[in-house]
Amino acid sequence: MTAPCPHVPQDLQSQRKPWPADGCAECIAAGHRDWVHLRFCQSCGQVGCCNDSPGKHATSHAHQSEHPLVRSYEPDENWWYCYVDEIVFQVDDAPAAPSHN
Repeated sequence: MTAPCPHVPQDLQSQRKPWPADGCAECIAAGHRDWVHLRFCQSCGQVGCCNDSPGKHATSHAHQSEHPLVRSYEPDENWWYCYVDEIVFQVDDAPAAPSHN
């Protein structure tokens, strides 16, 4: 695998996270579901809403936790984003992308 940034682990299979819930954890905890799109943290598995959503929880989580990578958690999308390097990319050898229903 040729990683687009140094934050992508060399052994992606050992980094596999359990498939998370069907929505933004913080929005659900607050009692609403007004997110636009969802992102899946590749360090801990947290699902957060995108920057077009009112809460912007994925970015907030990345900055607070210093977890650098997220994947899209949308059906039929297979892109990643690195908050440190500010790049969008795909990882050819990555396990199948999860998505919510």
